Amino acid sequence: MLKMLVPTMMLFPTIWMSSPKWLWTVSTVQSLLIAMVSLSWLNWTLDTGWTTSNTYLAADPLSTPLLVLTCWLLPLTILASQNHIKPEPINRQRLYITLLASLQAFLIMAFGATEIIMFYIMFEATLIPTLIIITRWGNQNERLNAGTYFLFYTLAGSLPLLVALLLLQQSTGTLSMFMLPNTEMVLVNSWGHKIWWAGCLIAFLVKMPLYGIHLWLPKAHVEAPVAGSMVLAAVLLKLGGYGMMRIMVILNPLSQQLIYPFMIMALWGIIMTGLMCLRQTDLKSLIAYSSVGHMGLVVGGILIQTPWGFSGATILMIAHGLASSALFCLANSSYERTHSRTMILARGMQMIFPLTAVWWFMANLANLAMPPLPNLMGELMIITALFSWSPWTVLLTGMGTLITATYSLYMFMMSQRGQIPGHTISLLPFHTREHLLITLHLIPMMLLIAKPELIWGWCY
Repeated sequence: MLKMLVPTMMLFPTIWMSSPKWLWTVSTVQSLLIAMVSLSWLNWTLDTGWTTSNTYLAADPLSTPLLVLTCWLLPLTILASQNHIKPEPINRQRLYITLLASLQAFLIMAFGATEIIMFYIMFEATLIPTLIIITRWGNQNERLNAGTYFLFYTLAGSLPLLVALLLLQQSTGTLSMFMLPNTEMVLVNSWGHKIWWAGCLIAFLVKMPLYGIHLWLPKAHVEAPVAGSMVLAAVLLKLGGYGMMRIMVILNPLSQQLIYPFMIMALWGIIMTGLMCLRQTDLKSLIAYSSVGHMGLVVGGILIQTPWGFSGATILMIAHGLASSALFCLANSSYERTHSRTMILARGMQMIFPLTAVWWFMANLANLAMPPLPNLMGELMIITALFSWSPWTVLLTGMGTLITATYSLYMFMMSQRGQIPGHTISLLPFHTREHLLITLHLIPMMLLIAKPELIWGWCY
């Protein structure tokens, strides 16, 4: 774990001491080297259990793919941000990259934490860099409003979790992830224990986000700069799923009776957010709502606590992280040229940029879970697990899958096909940097088709 944390910490002097001319190159290369070294985590020798570097930091088959995704994303966010941050004063550029690097450091400590209270502190610490990125570098005037939504939704959800964790420490005497699954819990069916159960989960459901407490996410995505959107979609939403998986293991037997309202909201949210996507005109807003729908499926898979549900949720989290991040990159490159996120004003792009249309097509296919991509594997495992839990769920998940395919094709047709508007004739060509950026999203997704057991989580 320290072999990743120490180089990430060394990024800070690199960023602040490198010359302005080489700032972006040096920080991209160093973060890419960290990402390459992080792939060594995937060389898993144990069938189960943890590999520890010390008592406080460890990795297991559930946290490893999320740690690698976190490290892989930093160079991509730096690459994506280069164009629109370059004109700013040099100190602001340095601060921007520093915030992205600090976000990676917090996320490594969150996913690697062995004490739940340390996970909670790092879970909250990620809020600060993300909030600064959204409110300082956001695109529109609404960015302060979006930052306020983001802050208060997250805080209102996570304060009950802190109280619940302190109560857990008091009753069991430990908050270690090594010990808690083997600790005998005395959970009676009283109101106090029900409120404690809800307190443990609500923070993670807000972070996912569950439909109904999702309003902060589209606002944050639409207002954030491209790096903010990428990190939010690819990693920060996954903190909620990871936390749920860790905490659900110790919450039985209350979970059997209390998951129904959350399950209803998650499955109903898949359909509702899909229908919202069908009437969006803003490209980033559409991608943000599609994230809420996919995370609804992940919530459903985690809540039923079966091996297939957990495994499908882990696969879908990783695959969705790569696919939605690629879509946000493409939406940003389109915005940098047309200066509008309205899809109807950026039609006919396929005629001008044929290679970029291929990237759009592949990212959309990944978003709608086309075989043999890992997105399909994750969705199928969750849908099968839900079907065995209750056959009625197949109606909601089936409709959700159909609507997902419809809005993904709608997004592609609206942004790429059709007559070219007059104002889009003299657009700048796409840079090699942007093609490289999308390639680095799609290559891992293609490679995971060949070796999906890397992201199966606990179900080895």
